[in-house]
Amino acid sequence: MLRRTLLKTGAAMGGAAALPRVSVAQPARVLKMVPQANLTSLDPVWTTANITRNHGHMIYDTLYGLDAQFRPQPQMAAGHVAEDGGKRVVITLRDGLRFHDGSPVLAKDVVASVKRWMRRNPFGQKLATVTDELSADGDKKVVFRLKRPFPAMFAALAQVSNSPPFVMPERLAMTDAFTQVREAVGSGPFRFKPDEYNSGSLAVYERNADYVPVSSGTPSLTAGPKVVHFDRVEWHIITDAATSAAAIQTGEIDWYEQPPPEIQQLLRRDRNVKIEAIDPLPLTGILRFNHLHAPFNDKKMRQAILPALAQEDFMQAVVGTDPANYQTGVGFFTPGTPLANDAGMGPLTGPRSLDRAKALMREAGYTNQPMRLIGPTDILAPSAMTQVGADLVRRLGFNADIALADWGTVVQRRTSREPLDKGGWSMLFTAFSSFDFATPAAHYPLRGNGTSAWFGWPSIPKLEELRDAWFEAPDLATEQRLAREMQTVAMDELPYVPVGAYKSLTALRSNLVDRVSGLALFWGIRRS
Repeated sequence: MLRRTLLKTGAAMGGAAALPRVSVAQPARVLKMVPQANLTSLDPVWTTANITRNHGHMIYDTLYGLDAQFRPQPQMAAGHVAEDGGKRVVITLRDGLRFHDGSPVLAKDVVASVKRWMRRNPFGQKLATVTDELSADGDKKVVFRLKRPFPAMFAALAQVSNSPPFVMPERLAMTDAFTQVREAVGSGPFRFKPDEYNSGSLAVYERNADYVPVSSGTPSLTAGPKVVHFDRVEWHIITDAATSAAAIQTGEIDWYEQPPPEIQQLLRRDRNVKIEAIDPLPLTGILRFNHLHAPFNDKKMRQAILPALAQEDFMQAVVGTDPANYQTGVGFFTPGTPLANDAGMGPLTGPRSLDRAKALMREAGYTNQPMRLIGPTDILAPSAMTQVGADLVRRLGFNADIALADWGTVVQRRTSREPLDKGGWSMLFTAFSSFDFATPAAHYPLRGNGTSAWFGWPSIPKLEELRDAWFEAPDLATEQRLAREMQTVAMDELPYVPVGAYKSLTALRSNLVDRVSGLALFWGIRRS
C-alpha cells in the first residue's frame, strides 16, 4: 500500500520561517486557520467542494438551519404557515435582514436563490418536482405552492450538505446554476474581503456588525444563534504540513483543519494543541467513475476492479493504521446512521484477489484501452486515496494516465464531459461529509439521473425509482427497506465504489473553546 510522503518532526519544528504574513502575537479578536484546501470557487451552488461549502456558511444564511439531531429550525425565517391542506406554505422573513452590500433581504432574493439551488442540488431537485410555483408575496413572504404536501420541505431548506440553499441577492441568484457566481455577497455572520482574497494564499472574512442572530435556541450545527466572537478570520492556504504544524505549535495559527496522521501524532505531544473529531460521524471516501466514456461506461468493467479493492488500504492512507479512526465494510450510507446497511456488500467484503480482478477485466473485454485517473496533490483525503488508487490501477494493468494537479484544477476538470482525447477523465477519488450520505435526499453520488447527475453522470433509472419511493415512505422501517434495495442496485450498477469511512480529525490551539461540531464553523468558537 502506498503511504503519504511525510516530513520529519525536525522539519515540522523548523518550518515557521516559511509562513509569511502571520505574526506570532495573536490579536484576541483574530482567528487564523489553515483550511483543508485552497478556495478556488466562491460559488457553493456551482461546486460541491467542501471548502466552498464552508466558505458559504461563513457569508450566507439559510431560511432554516439544521441542528445536530437533523431537525430543521428557523434561521432567516421568522416562521411559516401551511394552508390548503399543506399545499400552500408561506414563510415569513425575520426583521432586520440585510445583505453585506447594505441592501435589505427581500422575498424576491430568497425566491431567486432557492430556484437556482433547486437546479443543482439533489434535495432541491426533488423539491422542484413537487412545486407548482415559488413566488414572493411582497417583501417579506415567500410562497411555495405545492402539487401535494411535502413534509420534507423544511429539511431540504435546512440541509447542511454540500450546496445548501444559501440566500444571495437576486442580481447574483439570477446567474445560471451551471455558471459560477464570482461575487460573494450574503447576509450571514461574516463578510468576505475580496480585496484581500488571493487564491492559493489567503481568504479573509470580517465579522458582519449588522448581523442579528436568531433570538432563541442553542447553537447546534447550523441552527440556533450564530454568535461571532472574532472580528476577523483568516484562511491561510499552506500546503506544506510541516509548516502548518510548526505554525500551530508556536501560536502563529489557531486552527489546522486537516492535519495528516503523522502530524497529528506530533501535535498530540503539545499541551497547547488539542486534536478532536471535526464531526462525530465519519466521512465516506469514494471512487467515482465517468459513465459517459470507455472503459467505465461498461458495468462489467466497473465491477471488475472490486475484487482487488481493499477499503482498509484507502483508509489507512488517509488516517493511519489506528482502526479507531476508520471503518471498513462501508456501503452507500453513512456508518452509524439509521439507513446504513450491508445489502449487496459481498464484492467488497469477500476475499481480495488481484488475479480475479484481472480475469474479470479480460472477460469484460479490456484490451489496453486508455483510462485517466485525475486527483489532487494538496488536500489530505482525496490525495491519499488517489495515491492508493494510482497504485491499484497500475497493478491491475490498466493503460493508465495519472493526472495530478492542485485541488482547484481537479474541481474544474471533473466538470468536463469530453472524451479522454479532449481532456476528459475516467475516475477520481473524493470524500463526502456524514450529512451528505445519511439519506438519499441530498446524496449527490447516489443519483442515477444521467446528465443531470453529479460529475460522472450515471444513468440508473431503478435508483431514481427507489429514491422517489423513499420520499413517500410512511415510516423508518420502510425507509430502511428501500435503502437496502438502493444499495443492492448501487452495488450492481456502481455509480461509485465506497472505499471506506474515516474520522476527520482537526487540530486547534487549546485555548479555543465552544466550537460547534460538524464541520469548520466559525460562530460559537472563542478564546478562553
